[in-house]
Amino acid sequence: MKQHASLLVLGLIFAMAVPAAAQTSTKMENWREHVTAFTTKLYGQFTDGHNRRNYFWAKKLAAIDHVTLDDDVIFAAAYLHDVGSMEGWQVKDQEHGDTAAAKLDQMLAGTDFPKDKMDQVREAMRTHMFYREAGPSPEARYLHDADALDNVGTVGIAALLVYGDDKGDNPAGQKAVKILNNAAPKIEKGVVTPAGKAEMEIRIAERKAFLDQLSRETDGFKLF
Repeated sequence: MKQHASLLVLGLIFAMAVPAAAQTSTKMENWREHVTAFTTKLYGQFTDGHNRRNYFWAKKLAAIDHVTLDDDVIFAAAYLHDVGSMEGWQVKDQEHGDTAAAKLDQMLAGTDFPKDKMDQVREAMRTHMFYREAGPSPEARYLHDADALDNVGTVGIAALLVYGDDKGDNPAGQKAVKILNNAAPKIEKGVVTPAGKAEMEIRIAERKAFLDQLSRETDGFKLF
């Protein structure tokens, strides 16, 4: 009888202890809210637009191609892929996509991001640049193309002219023309998806039309 009573008391103590332990556990932060706040603070509202456009265009291109993307993966990868290029996050002599992938755990610490999707995000981060072969997953391929597209066409020209040469080494305008004539074509060759290639043709035409007009109005760029 005493043994039965003791077991009953122990059971009651255990039942009361479980809810108490649960109440003291750390609440995980909503990962999307965390990521958007983190990137806005890190980049500023304007430059964070690159991340938001990458997310938008990756989804748009995939929809055109009738490809389904994991929204958790593409959102996290689009917003965080360039963190490795930012001050305080850079690693000397390491490609910034690799750095971002290596530090993804740190970026998402304390959040409820699905752990089983972390490797997919890392793959997309590592291969997002035009000079790297796109990863095999659809998220990696469409982020790769969205990132290339955002550096060309009208939006690429606008960003280039805003950020130009801020060191005063040479006129920003001349540097911009050189980049548009020499660097942009390399980026334009980097797309891999059907929708990405079709959109790139539009943006190539935009770049060429802009340069033609600028050349006409500045005596072959000499007055720019």
